[in-house]
Amino acid sequence: MSVYSFYIFDRHTECIYSKRFTQAPPPAATKSSSALSNGAVSASLRRANKDSDDAKLVFGTIFSLRRMCKQLGGADDQFLSYRTGEYKLHYFETPTQLRLVMLTSPQVGNMRTVLHQIWSTLFVEYVVKSPLAPTEHKGGKGVGNELFEGGLERFMEVVFRPQPQ
Repeated sequence: MSVYSFYIFDRHTECIYSKRFTQAPPPAATKSSSALSNGAVSASLRRANKDSDDAKLVFGTIFSLRRMCKQLGGADDQFLSYRTGEYKLHYFETPTQLRLVMLTSPQVGNMRTVLHQIWSTLFVEYVVKSPLAPTEHKGGKGVGNELFEGGLERFMEVVFRPQPQ
């Protein structure tokens, strides 16, 4: 069981935090500096664009599934998660419309309580209560808090630690 990625979206539908927990394969070949100066897009810029596109796709999926759940099941029904053969998407929305999304392996059970713990113990403590953190993340300016990132890393290690057999 493993976690693949984690996203936080604000009430304005902007991705304010994203983290990949799987290692990307190394690039096959590096380009020379002359190729980069000739207008070729650097690997880091391509990666940033791909991460942004991934976040948009994840939010679009959540938006559509939430709407479908409300239309088919009524206003009281909630979207919690869905599973494919490759991954499982877990969703948690706070009262302030902060949306936490986690992509894990399909075998992982319900992660709603884990997402609630991340929000209540890490995000609220290190981001919301921080006097240096902005209250609004205009234009997708993300959460840049080292304590939050470190706490999230340690929390994920504890939750997804391999169980002895």
